[in-house]
Amino acid sequence: MSVALAGVAAPASEAYQLDLRMPGASSDLQSVLKGASLLVQEASAEGKDGQDVLASARADYNRIVSALFSEGYYSGVVSIRLDGREAASIPPLDAPASVSRVTVSIQSGPKFHFSRAAVAPVAPGTKLPEGYAKGAVAKSGVIVEAADAATSGWQDVGHAKAQVASQNIVADHRASVLSSEIGIDPGPLVTFGRLETEGNKRLRTKRLREMAGFPAGERYDPKKLDKMQARLRRTGIFSSVSVTEAQAVNPDDSLDFTLSVVEQKPRKIGFGAELSSDAGLGLSGYWLHRNLLGGGERLRVDSAVSGIGGTTGGVDYSLGARLERPATFNPDTSAYLETELSRKDEVDYEQNAFDIGFGVSRIFSDKLTADLAIKYGVSRVTDSSGTTFFRQVYLPGTVTWDGRDNKLDATDGYYAQVGFTPFVGLGGDTGTGAQLTGDLRAYRGFGANDRFVLAGRLQLGRVFGSTLEETPRDYLFYSGGGGTVRGQPYQSLGVQVLNGGTLKTGGTEFVGLSGEARFGITDTIGAVAFYDYGYVAGGGESGSQAGAGLGLRYKTGIGPIRLDVGFPVKGDTGSGAQIYLGIGQAF
Repeated sequence: MSVALAGVAAPASEAYQLDLRMPGASSDLQSVLKGASLLVQEASAEGKDGQDVLASARADYNRIVSALFSEGYYSGVVSIRLDGREAASIPPLDAPASVSRVTVSIQSGPKFHFSRAAVAPVAPGTKLPEGYAKGAVAKSGVIVEAADAATSGWQDVGHAKAQVASQNIVADHRASVLSSEIGIDPGPLVTFGRLETEGNKRLRTKRLREMAGFPAGERYDPKKLDKMQARLRRTGIFSSVSVTEAQAVNPDDSLDFTLSVVEQKPRKIGFGAELSSDAGLGLSGYWLHRNLLGGGERLRVDSAVSGIGGTTGGVDYSLGARLERPATFNPDTSAYLETELSRKDEVDYEQNAFDIGFGVSRIFSDKLTADLAIKYGVSRVTDSSGTTFFRQVYLPGTVTWDGRDNKLDATDGYYAQVGFTPFVGLGGDTGTGAQLTGDLRAYRGFGANDRFVLAGRLQLGRVFGSTLEETPRDYLFYSGGGGTVRGQPYQSLGVQVLNGGTLKTGGTEFVGLSGEARFGITDTIGAVAFYDYGYVAGGGESGSQAGAGLGLRYKTGIGPIRLDVGFPVKGDTGSGAQIYLGIGQAF
């Protein structure tokens, strides 16, 4: 095979003409070799003098041979000529002033297979790469993977200083086979020793150690170090977290570590916006202090205004604050105090509310979290039937499993959140009962780079115990709008059973279904087709609605910008198009 790549002449320095010859090489091997060669990558670049070309040519000998080894070719012959002279024979200080023609000839030779593929000793449970076996193609990378897997296997069971002790790799060029023997030195069984810390300035060292949760005295396990670093990064206090192990094991077979951190600026401000043709414009913002009292305490103040220019009531307001202390009971449990003032001006009612409470959140793993709180809430609701006061103590609890590959733009994985909130009424207008909710999502990508994604969502809700009249409005369910059924007006589906059937309110039962087909048009632009369904019931009445439509997505560093246009397809709660604009996928 011969490939000619010609450059365009430049007044100062012409690009060289490249003649690339790879006789007998498969298309896959050709692609690997081209990717390894600097001369191929720079063939059309102008401004390269002879010294530059010679430097690339001398580097290409090793790069091309290494690429051949990576594919199992150990008898390859590489020739690189610069205007007819073998590049390897040109002294570096005698480079030509310019090069007009480069000829690269690669004879790959036969493909080698393993005649022996051994590594020992191996820790129990170690999984070696499948390609490291007698008869398999003898790729050099597989040998490295086998050595890494063997050492990692010993480290996973407590041998922190496991390393490769010997290598015996012999190529038989006559038989085109490779014999590989790797010897491993597991080293001693190690426990975690002392932890030194550095880099913290505003955060107290004692609190840094508490948040890190260093497992001193326990058997060495690299996963525990990874968990410690993830734990510290989650706090948001640090821009950098790194752990370095000591060079040598202590006489008692313990191993010391150094934790190095770099603190972020303590304060942060953020803003958000969302636009819907029926609910109007929503604006939100927050102010955050990452280390309020020097112990990693996070104070966050949130404010939001929604319904600006909407047709589903007036303007809603909320102002809340949350003070959270990480590593309160153990390194993975945070405690918090939070409070919120809010006002809702909906089509059928107005509500002023105040909530305050204490809670704890626990991170069990990278995917599993739980939250439990005890709170007091009071609200005044005004509608056509008059004014009602709700007062209750409630215990909101949630368990969340998040197995998505990307929280803002998932292409694979599952998400599940279950919430259970028992509440006890403290007045004649408020009943006693419980709210149960569920939010289940699934994602599956297809094609190169998951350019086509199917996404589905199931939402469930039910109120038990209290009657519809005695249930605080925030525990009832509506359907319609961007979070439930796109194409239907916001909270357009409820029930009309109070006050003789003339007053609409939320229901005590809810089911929501959503499906999306997401198509990647370019690397940054995508299209979405969606269908949503909602069902609400309560007080002996029920109803359903559905909507469908199309959307556009524009990917940014903070998530895709979302534009959806939905239309009603079932139910009598709406007509005409509804438009939704926000950041992140709909779910």
